[in-house]
Amino acid sequence: MAVSQQKIVAIIGPTASGKSELALEIAKHLHGELLSVDSMQVYQHMDIGTGKPTLQEQQDVPHYLIDMVEPDKEFTVAKFVETADNVIARSKSSNIPIIAAGGTPLYFKALFEGLFEGPAADESIRDRLRTESGEALHQRLTTVDPEAATRIHANDTKRLIRALEVFEMTGKPISSFQTDWDSQQRRHDAIWIGLLWDKEPLNKRINARIKAMLSAGWLDETRKLQTKYGTLSKTAGEATGYRELLSHLRGEISLDDAVEQIKIGTRQLARRQMKWFRRFPNVHWIPGDSPLQEKLEKTLALYQ
Repeated sequence: MAVSQQKIVAIIGPTASGKSELALEIAKHLHGELLSVDSMQVYQHMDIGTGKPTLQEQQDVPHYLIDMVEPDKEFTVAKFVETADNVIARSKSSNIPIIAAGGTPLYFKALFEGLFEGPAADESIRDRLRTESGEALHQRLTTVDPEAATRIHANDTKRLIRALEVFEMTGKPISSFQTDWDSQQRRHDAIWIGLLWDKEPLNKRINARIKAMLSAGWLDETRKLQTKYGTLSKTAGEATGYRELLSHLRGEISLDDAVEQIKIGTRQLARRQMKWFRRFPNVHWIPGDSPLQEKLEKTLALYQ
């Protein structure tokens, strides 16, 4: 496993915690570049609901790993790691600092520690599992691996089958492999900065952010996606917020209900993110509500 020696500034935290704002300021001070570690910002035309950097921000500081594929296509963790590795290698050769920021813990883990390969496929197990409905598979996964079940939708039979296959073959839930940070080897050296928020202030920020996104045209953006692509990929179609707005556009729920579900889903997402991020070692946690200048100074002091 190749390990780079250049230190990356890795900014982690739940959604709406202020990661992008801090990362942008750090990049400006270090004359660096930004690497998005976000499983939804890779999709083109999904801008408002993913909190994608504005065109002005992208002109001020180069951004990578955004707008990689159209939203009716799948984008894998392996593809993310491959592309991110290339960006990091190029920046290292040019002596350009990289600031990696985002809210997808699995992407961070795969980039800095490596992908979980798992046992080879067992077609006999897969054939047997394929005879069951997605709902039945999801219910079984909830029993043996509730953490993985929160991340895998009942319609995503491919991932459900793989998770259950790993459990049957190893006796361990797939989430235990994906969240195990005991390995001392790292693929890239990094300074880890985490933004920590109390529950209620973060919930208020989440609600305000959702309101601002809707005012900025999030529903119209989703309508254009539906018109252009019809059906999004499983990953893009399950993105928090877009899923609910698409349900509204199909006439399944009212807009008010969709907005309320978005708020609930986003709060749940924030809790899942922090459950993962708290496992990461060597993180310098900074109060999220501290002034931006203070967070910047603390980060720069650690970088020296």
